[in-house]
Amino acid sequence: MNGFKDSSLSHFKPIPVTAFTTINSCGLGNNALYQAMLNSQSGLGELTILDIPFTTPVGEIKNELPAIRPELVAYDSRNAKVALAALNFSEDGLRTAIEVAKSNYGSDRIGVVIGTSTSGLSETEIAYQVLLKQGKMPDDFHFLTRHAYQATPRSLQKELQLNGPCFAVSTACSSGAKAIAAGQRLINYDVCDAVLVGGVDTLCRLTLRGFNSLELVSSDLCHPMDKNRNGINIGEGAGLLLLQKPAIQYHHLPHVLSVGESSDAYHMSSPHPEGKGAVAAMSNAINLAGLKPDDVDYINLHATATLINDQVEAKAVYEVFNDSVPCSGSKGITGHTLGAAGAIEAIVALLALQHQMIPGTCGLQELDNNFDCHVIKNSLPDQTLQTVMSNSFGFGGNNACIIFSKGYE
Repeated sequence: MNGFKDSSLSHFKPIPVTAFTTINSCGLGNNALYQAMLNSQSGLGELTILDIPFTTPVGEIKNELPAIRPELVAYDSRNAKVALAALNFSEDGLRTAIEVAKSNYGSDRIGVVIGTSTSGLSETEIAYQVLLKQGKMPDDFHFLTRHAYQATPRSLQKELQLNGPCFAVSTACSSGAKAIAAGQRLINYDVCDAVLVGGVDTLCRLTLRGFNSLELVSSDLCHPMDKNRNGINIGEGAGLLLLQKPAIQYHHLPHVLSVGESSDAYHMSSPHPEGKGAVAAMSNAINLAGLKPDDVDYINLHATATLINDQVEAKAVYEVFNDSVPCSGSKGITGHTLGAAGAIEAIVALLALQHQMIPGTCGLQELDNNFDCHVIKNSLPDQTLQTVMSNSFGFGGNNACIIFSKGYE
């Protein structure tokens, strides 16, 4: 089975992922995340960059972040710096791959689509603190280039001197995954020859306080899929991927087969209790890829560690796959990175493919005995994986499910 099957439901071709990289609380680059996956090593810890009136572990980036170059200072934000840190990490070769794509296709044919939930909100919080003290906003604060959703993708576009389509996706926790879907469409409809896609989100007070007001934040390390789970740990990070139009030289690389999307719109912050939106997204992804449920070798769960979300996802996964497909969640490693989660966890799935391993569920101590799906507690090396799935389920029922294939020789 090579995963590259025709589907009567879609004209979309599988799209190669020619480079990808990440930064998160585990560190900078793919290998840092892979080692954490392999060893179920949490990157969660104390919040140091913000002050909040309660205690919760967070997935804070500890790496030193690069400076924004002077001509782009209007875009200076933690979000932009986190994105730039990932882009510039030479070991994963993303920036080099983009430069090669520019020489092959021209800058007008390369797009940028980035998912984000908070964007530069932290900078706006700082600006409002100045406003309260001094009666005016800081002179160097520019809402459109720091806070607005399009600020992060635009900063990357300008940094790379690209001229193709450039926009943001903000659908809460599915943002990064839906950015990948948008990139696939841009290539399949011949709008672009390559698209830089992904998600970037950074910690801010509003997010931490907001989730705490919803009583969804854990004061301890989170326990995804656990019988005693009691809430999320919020994280920050970036996941960036370069998608390119199909070519023979990319056949051996992983491919985006499909992205199934749905919107159940059941409630502002809770999923449909029967998991209808999650079932629809996973089923759509399978159908669009021309696959059957038993063609999927591993599922990266959304697995937030909240009582309702994990329960609903477990029910939905069992409805589609029964207990035949191993699955696990990675938010015990990185925290819930919100708008970046779909992209970072897509990279979790890609690393599972690359290293032929199934990651465990960091933080899981005792599986909820009401869950019938096949949840993996400890990582399993030396597997045979050809096709993997990654789930992202956002507020308002904004759902996305990505299927990747290992490629073929």
